[in-house]
Amino acid sequence: MLIPRFKDQSLLETALTHRSALNERNPDKPRESNERLEYLGDAVLELVTSEYLFKRFPKEPEGKLTAYRSALVKTETLAQVAKQLNLGEKLKLSKGEEKSGGRHNQSLLANTFEAIVGALYLDQGLESVRKFLHKHLFPKVDAIIKQQTYLDPKSYLQELVQAKGLPTPSYRLVKEAGPDHNKTFTIQVMIENKVAGTGQGKSKQQAQREAAKTAIEKYN
Repeated sequence: MLIPRFKDQSLLETALTHRSALNERNPDKPRESNERLEYLGDAVLELVTSEYLFKRFPKEPEGKLTAYRSALVKTETLAQVAKQLNLGEKLKLSKGEEKSGGRHNQSLLANTFEAIVGALYLDQGLESVRKFLHKHLFPKVDAIIKQQTYLDPKSYLQELVQAKGLPTPSYRLVKEAGPDHNKTFTIQVMIENKVAGTGQGKSKQQAQREAAKTAIEKYN
């Protein structure tokens, strides 16, 4: 079993309940969404991850440890682990949320993983959380360091191109689509007046980072 066996099954059920499912619940069985557990899990995750990195890398400065931690607990990494744990298949969603691809939504999966961490902490304590994260999340740190994904992609790209004697990259918005509450931005990163990479995101900052990542692959 990928998810630890819970003593209190209601905690696990709550951790796997998206708020959209509450709209379709049986009124005789009121339930709570996983948002409060996500809040708790976020704090527990940061504590245990900080402790792990502090002990694993005794000579690394605070700034490097912070960068490692950010890469480990970012949405994309947590969503990867959530997929490995099949959390998307176990989620309780509304029909509308499921139809819109909620079971594969990275943000939703990452939030659910944090809720599982919060629920496990309440159910079994900090040591069980440590074992869970050591098994499923912390092994990813070696690849993060090897591939340098802990570096901010925009900063890393700037260092990369300047080392090659090229000018500082610039970013331009080429498209924005969707309603105001759910826009998607498309941004190109330019180097020497040429398109070096293109990225999309729900914010301009995210789209810039994605564009920088594609450019890094090119210049590496």
